[in-house]
Amino acid sequence: MNSKKIKKLNLKRFNKKILLLSSAISIGIFCPLNTISQPLITSELNEINKDSNKSFITKAVEKTGSSVVTIDTQRYVKKRKFQSNSQIFLDPYFERFFGLDLPYNNQPRIEQSQGSGFIFADGLVMTNAHVVNGSDKVIIGLTNGKKFSGKLIGQDFFTDLAVLKIEGKGPWPKAQLGDSTKIKVGDWAIAVGNPFGLENTVTLGIISNLKRNVTQLGIYDKKLELIQTDAAINPGNSGGPLLNSNGEVIGINTLIRSGPGAGLSFAIPINKAKEISYQLINNGKVIHPMIGISLKDESNFETSNNVVKVGYVVPNSPAEKSGIMVGDIIIKVGNKEIATASDVISEISKNGIKKQINIVLKRRNKFIRLKVIPTDITNLQNN
Repeated sequence: MNSKKIKKLNLKRFNKKILLLSSAISIGIFCPLNTISQPLITSELNEINKDSNKSFITKAVEKTGSSVVTIDTQRYVKKRKFQSNSQIFLDPYFERFFGLDLPYNNQPRIEQSQGSGFIFADGLVMTNAHVVNGSDKVIIGLTNGKKFSGKLIGQDFFTDLAVLKIEGKGPWPKAQLGDSTKIKVGDWAIAVGNPFGLENTVTLGIISNLKRNVTQLGIYDKKLELIQTDAAINPGNSGGPLLNSNGEVIGINTLIRSGPGAGLSFAIPINKAKEISYQLINNGKVIHPMIGISLKDESNFETSNNVVKVGYVVPNSPAEKSGIMVGDIIIKVGNKEIATASDVISEISKNGIKKQINIVLKRRNKFIRLKVIPTDITNLQNN
Protein backbone atom coordinates (compact mmCIF):
# COMPACT_ATOMS: atom_id res chain seq x y z
CA MET A 1 0.00 0.00 0.00
CA ASN A 2 2.74 2.41 0.94
CA SER A 3 4.57 1.88 -2.34
CA LYS A 4 1.37 2.53 -4.30
CA LYS A 5 0.77 5.80 -2.38
CA ILE A 6 4.36 6.91 -3.05
CA LYS A 7 3.96 6.21 -6.80
CA LYS A 8 0.68 8.20 -6.97
CA LEU A 9 2.32 11.12 -5.08
CA ASN A 10 5.29 11.21 -7.47
CA LEU A 11 2.92 11.07 -10.47
CA LYS A 12 0.97 14.07 -9.16
CA ARG A 13 4.22 16.06 -8.67
CA PHE A 14 5.32 15.17 -12.22
CA ASN A 15 1.99 16.29 -13.65
CA LYS A 16 2.24 19.62 -11.78
CA LYS A 17 5.71 20.22 -13.25
CA ILE A 18 4.39 19.59 -16.76
CA LEU A 19 1.45 21.93 -16.11
CA LEU A 20 3.75 24.70 -14.81
CA LEU A 21 6.11 24.26 -17.76
CA SER A 22 3.30 24.41 -20.31
CA SER A 23 1.86 27.52 -18.57
CA ALA A 24 5.25 29.21 -18.72
CA ILE A 25 5.54 28.41 -22.44
CA SER A 26 2.00 29.76 -23.04
CA ILE A 27 2.83 32.98 -21.21
CA GLY A 28 5.99 33.32 -23.26
CA ILE A 29 4.05 32.88 -26.49
CA PHE A 30 1.06 35.13 -25.75
CA CYS A 31 2.81 37.69 -23.55
CA PRO A 32 6.28 38.38 -25.03
CA LEU A 33 8.96 39.56 -22.67
CA ASN A 34 8.92 43.28 -21.88
CA THR A 35 12.55 43.67 -22.91
CA ILE A 36 11.66 42.66 -26.47
CA SER A 37 8.53 44.85 -26.90
CA GLN A 38 9.71 47.93 -25.02
CA PRO A 39 11.64 49.65 -27.88
CA LEU A 40 8.66 49.32 -30.22
CA ILE A 41 6.19 50.70 -27.66
CA THR A 42 8.53 53.55 -26.72
CA SER A 43 9.03 54.48 -30.38
CA GLU A 44 5.28 54.65 -31.00
CA LEU A 45 4.67 56.69 -27.85
CA ASN A 46 7.42 59.13 -28.81
CA GLU A 47 5.80 59.68 -32.22
CA ILE A 48 2.40 60.26 -30.58
CA ASN A 49 3.88 62.68 -28.02
CA LYS A 50 5.86 64.49 -30.69
CA ASP A 51 2.73 65.02 -32.78
CA SER A 52 0.55 65.98 -29.81
CA ASN A 53 3.03 68.71 -28.80
CA LYS A 54 2.50 70.53 -32.12
CA SER A 55 0.01 73.39 -32.17
CA PHE A 56 -2.79 73.42 -34.73
CA ILE A 57 -0.99 76.34 -36.39
CA THR A 58 2.17 74.26 -36.91
CA LYS A 59 0.15 71.37 -38.33
CA ALA A 60 -1.78 73.70 -40.65
CA VAL A 61 1.36 75.38 -41.99
CA GLU A 62 3.15 72.05 -42.44
CA LYS A 63 0.18 70.85 -44.47
CA THR A 64 0.06 73.81 -46.87
CA GLY A 65 3.28 75.82 -46.42
CA SER A 66 5.24 74.10 -49.21
CA SER A 67 2.60 75.15 -51.78
CA VAL A 68 3.06 78.88 -51.02
CA VAL A 69 5.20 80.68 -53.60
CA THR A 70 6.95 84.02 -53.96
CA ILE A 71 6.08 86.01 -57.10
CA ASP A 72 8.71 88.51 -58.27
CA THR A 73 7.65 90.84 -61.09
CA GLN A 74 9.35 93.39 -63.30
CA ARG A 75 7.72 96.13 -65.34
CA TYR A 76 9.25 98.78 -67.57
CA VAL A 77 7.82 102.15 -66.53
CA LYS A 78 8.15 105.20 -68.77
CA LYS A 79 6.48 107.69 -66.44
CA ARG A 80 4.43 107.88 -63.29
CA LYS A 81 0.98 109.35 -62.70
CA PHE A 82 0.38 111.89 -59.97
CA GLN A 83 -2.83 111.27 -58.10
CA SER A 84 -4.05 111.81 -54.57
CA ASN A 85 -3.50 109.18 -51.92
CA SER A 86 -6.21 106.99 -50.35
CA GLN A 87 -6.99 105.46 -46.99
CA ILE A 88 -6.22 102.05 -48.46
CA PHE A 89 -2.51 101.32 -47.99
CA LEU A 90 -1.23 98.55 -50.20
CA ASP A 91 1.89 97.28 -51.91
CA PRO A 92 3.01 99.35 -54.96
CA TYR A 93 1.23 97.21 -57.55
CA PHE A 94 -2.04 97.41 -55.62
CA GLU A 95 -1.72 101.20 -55.54
CA ARG A 96 -1.27 101.28 -59.31
CA PHE A 97 -4.06 98.74 -59.89
CA PHE A 98 -6.63 100.82 -58.01
CA GLY A 99 -5.34 104.15 -59.30
CA LEU A 100 -3.63 105.12 -56.06
CA ASP A 101 -0.23 105.98 -57.56
CA LEU A 102 2.03 108.13 -55.43
CA PRO A 103 4.55 110.67 -56.73
CA TYR A 104 7.87 108.93 -57.33
CA ASN A 105 10.70 109.71 -59.68
CA ASN A 106 9.20 110.36 -63.12
CA GLN A 107 12.18 108.99 -65.07
CA PRO A 108 11.93 105.75 -67.11
CA ARG A 109 12.96 102.76 -65.04
CA ILE A 110 12.31 99.08 -64.25
CA GLU A 111 9.78 98.73 -61.47
CA GLN A 112 10.15 95.60 -59.35
CA SER A 113 7.60 94.22 -56.94
CA GLN A 114 6.91 91.09 -54.98
CA GLY A 115 3.79 89.24 -53.96
CA SER A 116 2.63 85.80 -52.93
CA GLY A 117 0.58 82.98 -54.37
CA PHE A 118 -0.04 79.27 -53.93
CA ILE A 119 -0.11 76.18 -56.14
CA PHE A 120 -3.69 74.88 -56.35
CA ALA A 121 -3.44 72.50 -59.32
CA ASP A 122 -0.66 70.82 -61.29
CA GLY A 123 1.76 73.65 -62.09
CA LEU A 124 -0.93 76.34 -61.67
CA VAL A 125 -0.64 79.25 -59.21
CA MET A 126 -3.48 81.38 -57.87
CA THR A 127 -2.71 84.98 -56.91
CA ASN A 128 -4.11 88.53 -57.07
CA ALA A 129 -4.44 90.31 -60.41
CA HIS A 130 -2.80 93.41 -58.93
CA VAL A 131 0.34 91.39 -58.16
CA VAL A 132 1.01 90.61 -61.85
CA ASN A 133 -0.93 93.34 -63.64
CA GLY A 134 1.11 94.94 -66.42
CA SER A 135 4.25 92.94 -65.61
CA ASP A 136 6.77 92.19 -68.36
CA LYS A 137 8.47 89.38 -66.42
CA VAL A 138 7.27 87.01 -63.69
CA ILE A 139 9.49 84.74 -61.56
CA ILE A 140 7.92 82.14 -59.24
CA GLY A 141 9.99 80.97 -56.26
CA LEU A 142 9.26 77.77 -54.32
CA THR A 143 9.98 77.17 -50.64
CA ASN A 144 12.85 74.81 -51.57
CA GLY A 145 14.71 77.73 -53.17
CA LYS A 146 14.04 76.82 -56.81
CA LYS A 147 12.85 79.56 -59.17
CA PHE A 148 10.89 79.26 -62.42
CA SER A 149 9.50 81.60 -65.05
CA GLY A 150 5.79 82.21 -64.78
CA LYS A 151 3.29 82.57 -67.62
CA LEU A 152 0.04 84.49 -67.18
CA ILE A 153 -2.93 82.25 -68.04
CA GLY A 154 -5.51 84.94 -67.33
CA GLN A 155 -6.53 87.69 -64.95
CA ASP A 156 -9.82 89.24 -63.90
CA PHE A 157 -9.67 92.84 -62.76
CA PHE A 158 -13.18 92.90 -61.30
CA THR A 159 -12.41 90.22 -58.72
CA ASP A 160 -8.64 90.90 -58.53
CA LEU A 161 -7.69 87.29 -59.35
CA ALA A 162 -5.06 85.82 -61.67
CA VAL A 163 -3.79 82.37 -62.63
CA LEU A 164 -0.14 81.69 -63.53
CA LYS A 165 1.50 78.63 -65.10
CA ILE A 166 4.89 77.50 -63.75
CA GLU A 167 7.17 76.86 -66.71
CA GLY A 168 8.98 73.81 -65.39
CA LYS A 169 8.56 70.13 -64.54
CA GLY A 170 6.84 68.91 -61.37
CA PRO A 171 5.74 67.27 -59.25
CA TRP A 172 4.43 70.33 -57.46
CA PRO A 173 3.22 70.64 -53.86
CA LYS A 174 -0.47 71.53 -53.96
CA ALA A 175 -2.58 73.32 -51.37
CA GLN A 176 -5.77 71.71 -50.14
CA LEU A 177 -8.72 74.00 -50.88
CA GLY A 178 -11.45 74.34 -48.28
CA ASP A 179 -15.05 75.54 -48.41
CA SER A 180 -15.50 79.23 -47.60
CA THR A 181 -19.25 78.78 -47.10
CA LYS A 182 -18.56 76.75 -43.95
CA ILE A 183 -16.48 79.37 -42.11
CA LYS A 184 -18.02 81.41 -39.32
CA VAL A 185 -17.18 84.63 -37.53
CA GLY A 186 -14.81 83.75 -34.70
CA ASP A 187 -13.09 80.87 -36.54
CA TRP A 188 -9.29 80.82 -36.55
CA ALA A 189 -7.58 82.45 -39.54
CA ILE A 190 -3.93 81.81 -40.48
CA ALA A 191 -2.32 84.09 -43.08
CA VAL A 192 0.74 82.80 -44.92
CA GLY A 193 2.84 84.81 -47.36
CA ASN A 194 6.03 86.73 -48.03
CA PRO A 195 5.60 90.26 -46.62
CA PHE A 196 8.51 92.58 -47.37
CA GLY A 197 10.30 89.62 -48.99
CA LEU A 198 10.34 87.62 -45.75
CA GLU A 199 9.41 84.16 -47.00
CA ASN A 200 6.85 81.91 -45.30
CA THR A 201 5.73 84.42 -42.69
CA VAL A 202 2.76 83.19 -40.65
CA THR A 203 0.31 85.37 -38.72
CA LEU A 204 -2.73 84.34 -36.67
CA GLY A 205 -6.13 85.92 -36.12
CA ILE A 206 -9.82 85.21 -36.36
CA ILE A 207 -12.56 85.68 -38.94
CA SER A 208 -14.00 89.09 -38.07
CA ASN A 209 -16.71 89.40 -40.71
CA LEU A 210 -18.07 87.64 -43.79
CA LYS A 211 -19.32 89.08 -47.10
CA ARG A 212 -17.75 92.51 -46.56
CA ASN A 213 -18.59 94.50 -49.72
CA VAL A 214 -15.71 96.48 -51.21
CA THR A 215 -17.95 99.51 -51.66
CA GLN A 216 -17.80 99.85 -47.87
CA LEU A 217 -14.04 100.32 -48.31
CA GLY A 218 -14.44 103.05 -50.93
CA ILE A 219 -13.76 100.79 -53.93
CA TYR A 220 -16.58 101.09 -56.47
CA ASP A 221 -15.16 99.61 -59.70
CA LYS A 222 -14.57 96.07 -58.38
CA LYS A 223 -16.93 93.15 -57.87
CA LEU A 224 -15.82 91.66 -54.56
CA GLU A 225 -17.24 90.40 -51.31
CA LEU A 226 -14.44 89.82 -48.84
CA ILE A 227 -13.62 87.91 -45.69
CA GLN A 228 -12.51 90.31 -42.96
CA THR A 229 -9.84 89.13 -40.52
CA ASP A 230 -7.54 90.61 -37.90
CA ALA A 231 -4.66 88.33 -38.95
CA ALA A 232 -1.87 90.68 -40.03
CA ILE A 233 -1.57 91.00 -43.82
CA ASN A 234 1.31 93.22 -44.94
CA PRO A 235 2.58 94.42 -48.33
CA GLY A 236 3.88 91.32 -50.12
CA ASN A 237 1.26 89.07 -48.50
CA SER A 238 -1.08 89.77 -51.42
CA GLY A 239 -2.08 86.57 -53.20
CA GLY A 240 -1.03 84.28 -50.36
CA PRO A 241 -3.47 81.84 -48.73
CA LEU A 242 -5.67 82.40 -45.70
CA LEU A 243 -5.98 79.04 -43.93
CA ASN A 244 -8.43 77.54 -41.48
CA SER A 245 -7.30 75.54 -38.45
CA ASN A 246 -7.08 72.38 -40.59
CA GLY A 247 -4.62 73.92 -43.04
CA GLU A 248 -7.17 74.27 -45.84
CA VAL A 249 -7.23 77.42 -47.99
CA ILE A 250 -10.39 79.43 -47.26
CA GLY A 251 -9.34 82.73 -48.88
CA ILE A 252 -6.73 84.72 -50.78
CA ASN A 253 -5.11 87.61 -48.90
CA THR A 254 -5.76 90.75 -50.87
CA LEU A 255 -5.56 94.06 -48.96
CA ILE A 256 -5.17 95.88 -45.67
CA ARG A 257 -6.49 99.17 -44.42
CA SER A 258 -4.50 102.03 -42.90
CA GLY A 259 -5.63 105.30 -41.39
CA PRO A 260 -9.09 104.99 -39.78
CA GLY A 261 -9.75 101.29 -39.27
CA ALA A 262 -6.06 100.37 -39.45
CA GLY A 263 -5.31 96.74 -38.70
CA LEU A 264 -8.20 95.37 -40.75
CA SER A 265 -7.26 92.77 -43.35
CA PHE A 266 -9.32 91.24 -46.14
CA ALA A 267 -9.32 88.08 -48.26
CA ILE A 268 -11.24 86.80 -51.29
CA PRO A 269 -13.33 83.71 -50.40
CA ILE A 270 -11.82 80.56 -51.92
CA ASN A 271 -15.13 79.37 -53.44
CA LYS A 272 -15.34 82.57 -55.49
CA ALA A 273 -11.64 82.29 -56.35
CA LYS A 274 -12.09 78.71 -57.61
CA GLU A 275 -15.03 79.73 -59.79
CA ILE A 276 -13.10 82.62 -61.35
CA SER A 277 -9.87 80.62 -61.75
CA TYR A 278 -11.52 77.77 -63.63
CA GLN A 279 -13.18 80.26 -65.98
CA LEU A 280 -9.79 81.83 -66.65
CA ILE A 281 -8.22 78.42 -67.32
CA ASN A 282 -11.02 77.23 -69.62
CA ASN A 283 -12.02 80.47 -71.36
CA GLY A 284 -9.20 82.95 -70.74
CA LYS A 285 -11.74 85.47 -69.42
CA VAL A 286 -14.60 85.81 -66.95
CA ILE A 287 -18.17 86.86 -67.69
CA HIS A 288 -19.76 89.16 -65.09
CA PRO A 289 -23.52 89.58 -65.64
CA MET A 290 -24.60 93.10 -64.67
CA ILE A 291 -27.63 95.33 -65.20
CA GLY A 292 -25.86 98.63 -64.45
CA ILE A 293 -26.84 99.72 -60.95
CA SER A 294 -25.08 100.36 -57.66
CA LEU A 295 -26.86 99.24 -54.51
CA LYS A 296 -26.91 100.25 -50.86
CA ASP A 297 -28.32 98.47 -47.82
CA GLU A 298 -30.48 100.61 -45.54
CA SER A 299 -32.15 99.71 -42.26
CA ASN A 300 -35.86 100.39 -41.86
CA PHE A 301 -36.26 101.38 -38.21
CA GLU A 302 -40.05 101.05 -38.35
CA THR A 303 -40.02 97.40 -39.40
CA SER A 304 -36.48 96.52 -38.20
CA ASN A 305 -35.87 95.11 -41.69
CA ASN A 306 -33.12 95.83 -44.17
CA VAL A 307 -34.02 97.31 -47.56
CA VAL A 308 -31.89 97.43 -50.71
CA LYS A 309 -32.01 100.72 -52.59
CA VAL A 310 -30.70 101.70 -56.01
CA GLY A 311 -27.95 104.26 -55.48
CA TYR A 312 -26.91 104.88 -59.09
CA VAL A 313 -28.01 103.83 -62.57
CA VAL A 314 -25.40 103.59 -65.37
CA PRO A 315 -26.45 105.57 -68.47
CA ASN A 316 -27.57 103.40 -71.44
CA SER A 317 -27.43 100.30 -69.24
CA PRO A 318 -30.04 97.49 -69.22
CA ALA A 319 -31.30 98.91 -65.90
CA GLU A 320 -31.90 102.39 -67.35
CA LYS A 321 -33.49 101.00 -70.51
CA SER A 322 -35.91 98.90 -68.43
CA GLY A 323 -36.97 101.89 -66.32
CA ILE A 324 -35.10 101.37 -63.03
CA MET A 325 -34.50 104.65 -61.19
CA VAL A 326 -32.35 105.92 -58.33
CA GLY A 327 -34.15 105.42 -54.99
CA ASP A 328 -36.09 102.34 -56.10
CA ILE A 329 -36.25 99.57 -53.52
CA ILE A 330 -35.44 96.07 -54.85
CA ILE A 331 -38.07 93.65 -53.55
CA LYS A 332 -37.51 90.54 -55.65
CA VAL A 333 -35.10 89.33 -58.33
CA GLY A 334 -36.16 86.20 -60.19
CA ASN A 335 -37.70 83.98 -57.52
CA LYS A 336 -35.55 85.40 -54.69
CA GLU A 337 -36.92 87.71 -52.01
CA ILE A 338 -34.23 90.36 -51.51
CA ALA A 339 -32.78 91.03 -48.04
CA THR A 340 -29.30 92.36 -48.91
CA ALA A 341 -27.43 93.81 -51.88
CA SER A 342 -25.54 90.52 -52.06
CA ASP A 343 -28.80 88.74 -52.90
CA VAL A 344 -29.29 90.95 -55.96
CA ILE A 345 -25.73 90.39 -57.21
CA SER A 346 -25.99 86.64 -56.64
CA GLU A 347 -29.28 86.24 -58.53
CA ILE A 348 -28.15 88.31 -61.51
CA SER A 349 -24.89 86.34 -61.66
CA LYS A 350 -26.80 83.03 -61.60
CA ASN A 351 -29.11 84.25 -64.38
CA GLY A 352 -26.22 85.00 -66.74
CA ILE A 353 -26.12 87.36 -69.71
CA LYS A 354 -28.55 87.72 -72.62
CA LYS A 355 -31.33 86.02 -70.60
CA GLN A 356 -34.31 87.94 -69.27
CA ILE A 357 -34.85 88.19 -65.51
CA ASN A 358 -37.88 89.54 -63.64
CA ILE A 359 -37.36 92.29 -61.03
CA VAL A 360 -39.95 93.63 -58.60
CA LEU A 361 -39.41 97.20 -57.32
CA LYS A 362 -41.13 99.45 -54.84
CA ARG A 363 -41.37 103.12 -55.80
CA ARG A 364 -43.43 105.64 -53.79
CA ASN A 365 -45.43 102.83 -52.15
CA LYS A 366 -46.23 101.26 -55.53
CA PHE A 367 -44.92 97.90 -56.73
CA ILE A 368 -43.48 97.79 -60.24
CA ARG A 369 -42.60 94.65 -62.20
CA LEU A 370 -39.88 94.92 -64.85
CA LYS A 371 -38.02 92.59 -67.20
CA VAL A 372 -34.26 93.17 -67.56
CA ILE A 373 -31.63 91.44 -69.72
CA PRO A 374 -28.20 91.50 -67.98
CA THR A 375 -25.06 92.13 -70.01
CA ASP A 376 -21.35 91.59 -69.37
CA ILE A 377 -19.75 94.31 -67.26
CA THR A 378 -17.29 95.15 -70.06
CA ASN A 379 -20.23 96.33 -72.20
CA LEU A 380 -21.19 98.81 -69.48
CA GLN A 381 -17.68 100.25 -69.49
CA ASN A 382 -17.84 100.76 -73.24
CA ASN A 383 -21.05 102.83 -73.06
